[in-house]
Amino acid sequence: MTADLGTAPAVVVAGDALIDLTPTTTVRGHLAYEPHPGGSCLNVAVGLGRLGVPTAFLARLSSDAFGEMLRAQLADSGVQASYFVDTDDLTTLAAVHLRGGQATYSFHAQSAADRGLLPEHLTPLPPDAALHLGSIALMLEPVATTLESLLQREARHRVVSLDPNVRPGLISNRVAYLDRFEGWMRLVDILKVSEEDLAWLYPRRTPEDVVAGWHAAGIAVVLMTHGEHGAAASTPLGSTSVEAPRVAVVDTVGAGDAFTSAALAHLHERGLLRRDALLALDVSGLTELLEAACLVAADTCTRAGAEPPRRRELDVRSGGASREVTLGLADLVERATGKKLERELAAGLATRDPGADLGQEPRTADVVVDDRRAPATSRG
Repeated sequence: MTADLGTAPAVVVAGDALIDLTPTTTVRGHLAYEPHPGGSCLNVAVGLGRLGVPTAFLARLSSDAFGEMLRAQLADSGVQASYFVDTDDLTTLAAVHLRGGQATYSFHAQSAADRGLLPEHLTPLPPDAALHLGSIALMLEPVATTLESLLQREARHRVVSLDPNVRPGLISNRVAYLDRFEGWMRLVDILKVSEEDLAWLYPRRTPEDVVAGWHAAGIAVVLMTHGEHGAAASTPLGSTSVEAPRVAVVDTVGAGDAFTSAALAHLHERGLLRRDALLALDVSGLTELLEAACLVAADTCTRAGAEPPRRRELDVRSGGASREVTLGLADLVERATGKKLERELAAGLATRDPGADLGQEPRTADVVVDDRRAPATSRG
């Protein structure tokens, strides 16, 4: 099941759209790179579309072969093209390198398509749609300034969701970025961060102190992922956390984006993408939200690349064979709580792996930006 392309979008996602080049090996044993559609914001849009949420994607997309891959991924996932901005500029590439077992990135984005989004490319958004933005599109110019102006224009006129997805190697001026970031916090309704984001942003403050400050600034819901240890959520009324489901992990690429898309889909399905409804969420509601989001993130980890599940089509693997099953959202949440998963384990339809790392992306240890090497900033 994918979103209905004829329905007005319930969520507009604005931001980065790129190709991840992931390392592989040729039949002769040589290093090669396999292209996968990616970019945090594109992944969120794809995840929403696959979960049946009417979604539009606002980005500048290239006419090159990689741009066609991105368009195909979006179309196949039911994402509406009404806010695409066409260009002949080349698609941003993010090459993943493994050095000493650690993932590093080379971002090749000089004059690239998604980076060139300008204020004149912005058009009015549907009146009732939520807006999600974030990631490297808020770190590279001129798209960062363009999206900041969009955020300022739309704040308090609709629910705004933001995931900074901090990439320290792309931030040349930490003080300037933090100043902008704190300005965004006064405009956002839903904030999703990872524990690594938080450690880089505020290394000398406790998470509880930081989250309390965000709520005081006006943020209704804060979602924080903790990798294999699950996730936490809070509103001004209270907070809660859940453990991550255990799955056989292929990789964790796109897991954090899948978490975000599932959280927004959960809120949309329940009519909660309104600021007053977000502020009224109690611990029970937050727990349901986290369970649904962690489940989708976990499922994404069972496939290579950022390939979030479709709402009613999840692969359940048994003995290396692939089976397709149809599950409703109630089934998915039941699996997240462990009840249905235990029955599937007993029947041999699912496997456990204590190494699942949910909601966190591979981190940048050393980054090449625009083909110029830039060491990653210390997280303090």
